[in-house]
Amino acid sequence: MLERVAVLSDIHGVLPALEAVLAEPDVRTADRIVLTGDLASGPQPTEVLDLLTGLGDRAVWLRGNADRELLEYRREGRRQMPDTVSPWAAGQLRPDHLDLLESLPLTRELAVAGLGQVLFCHAVPGDDEEVVLVDSALDRWQEALGGVAEEIRTVVFGHTHMPFVRLAHGRLVVNPGSVGMPYGMPGAHWALLGPGVTLRRTDYDIEAAIAQVTECSGFEEAAEWAGYFLRARASDAEALAVFGPRDPNR
Repeated sequence: MLERVAVLSDIHGVLPALEAVLAEPDVRTADRIVLTGDLASGPQPTEVLDLLTGLGDRAVWLRGNADRELLEYRREGRRQMPDTVSPWAAGQLRPDHLDLLESLPLTRELAVAGLGQVLFCHAVPGDDEEVVLVDSALDRWQEALGGVAEEIRTVVFGHTHMPFVRLAHGRLVVNPGSVGMPYGMPGAHWALLGPGVTLRRTDYDIEAAIAQVTECSGFEEAAEWAGYFLRARASDAEALAVFGPRDPNR
């Protein structure tokens, strides 16, 4: 049984945001650091993956839809990508990075003190891009979590970049938000599990981080990308408006 588990999701290749979270005392002392996908699709993909690999056995890895898309671009000839940074990031990855991403599962389970058996995924169990939101209808939650074993009472996932905790049919569902591409509020968002659930936000020097990303990334649009996402120019209301049509029962 693990006493403390830190959950980091949707890092999206932003090294200074990741470094700020990893420096948090509660992350440094956590028994495990669960990475719930969308790790590398951003302006510093190799640096982020190398830093995460250095965590060794403390890191529990999951693959997100953006990680899958990088693999498909490099290894399966995919050409349609959701943005301009993804094909660039895919081209930066070494063979060992691609092998790592390809090896990652969609779900993991861990026993956490106070919460029992916890299921981790990126979007929903069994699918890496379906959408469920804080205000999704209970019928939608039942559909999304219908295949989850009855004894699992806590499910943790990322994907929509907005942190929340709610109950759905007696299950606690947790989204830690995004480390590197937050919607609605700047900072690096994450969660701490055990014995309860705490949503956390790490403040760091956003302007210095934008300058670092701009200087160190080879991505042509790095300054514009970092300025928009690290300052959280996308509001939560705008994000919900975009995601809403992808939630059929909302």
